Amino acid sequence: MNRFLSLALLLATCAAAEAQQQLQLPKRWTYSAPLISPEVREKAPSHAQKDPTVVYFEGKWHVFMTAKLEGRSVIEYCSFADWNDADKAARTILPVSESDYYCAPQVFYFTPHKKWYLIYQVGMPMQKKMWVAYSTTEDIADPTSWTQAAPILDGGPNDPRPQGGLDYWIICDDSKAYLFYTTLNGKMWRLSTPIDQFPRGFDDCQLALEDKIFEASHTYRVQGQDKYLTLIEENGRRYFKAYVADSLDGKWTPLAATAKNPFAAYSNIEPADGVEPWTENVSHGELIRAGHDQTLTIDPADMRFIFQGMWDKDKQGKAYGRFSWRIGMLTPKTEMTAQP
Repeated sequence: MNRFLSLALLLATCAAAEAQQQLQLPKRWTYSAPLISPEVREKAPSHAQKDPTVVYFEGKWHVFMTAKLEGRSVIEYCSFADWNDADKAARTILPVSESDYYCAPQVFYFTPHKKWYLIYQVGMPMQKKMWVAYSTTEDIADPTSWTQAAPILDGGPNDPRPQGGLDYWIICDDSKAYLFYTTLNGKMWRLSTPIDQFPRGFDDCQLALEDKIFEASHTYRVQGQDKYLTLIEENGRRYFKAYVADSLDGKWTPLAATAKNPFAAYSNIEPADGVEPWTENVSHGELIRAGHDQTLTIDPADMRFIFQGMWDKDKQGKAYGRFSWRIGMLTPKTEMTAQP
């Protein structure tokens, strides 16, 4: 009898450990009212706020985003202690480039250098491939302190990318820094460099994932699990798919990667109580991280998602650059759903 009891306890322990290792995703979300909208101003007015990246540091949220100005796409910054005050926070256009197109930022603290890094794309005259660019600062709260744009990859003849792509994303493990990007044709690419060579040394571009995907691949380390999660946007009425891997150079397996079973989409979002409906698109989003360093670690029990949204009807008759995106937050509505 004791032998059978011991076996039952062992099986129960194994089952509990396996359940703990299952990555759980929200089944449904509620969305906030728009938290950051284009600022009403005479100088350099914006008609869209998009591509948010966010960290929490020293009691404040620090948000970097694309602002769509007349004839320009630039990176804009604001900070605040409470999301309810986000839209009232002072805005600053980062003076990091003279290009008319520098945008789609990602921010993190690179511990080995004791500096903040901003990764973004820069359009260069007469070049088919955009720069994968970076700037650094030691003071994230000072938007004027960022260094001028410098290339990680410059689009020249020695650039290893077979296609230039967009929405560049850096994440590190203990030994390497990885660069992921998408090319609007169902492909996500990966490059890497030894962590002590970052931001130099990216080469050997490899196809990381091929599926019905579009852009904005954002990859995270899952806290407490030996897993990585990548979220990738699909075209049309925008929504996000989710994939998981055991390592950053490993195979990506779909978790929630269809319109019927999405990570976040028109089919599983609804306005929070008291919020007027304002979006059916879930586009270019960033998970709230558990920290702010180069590992991009998320807490699977706290999956809040900062995204850009709008109605499909408001796209009619407009070029993409004229869409009026605003930034909001998704919060899980129901219990998490275990995924295989």
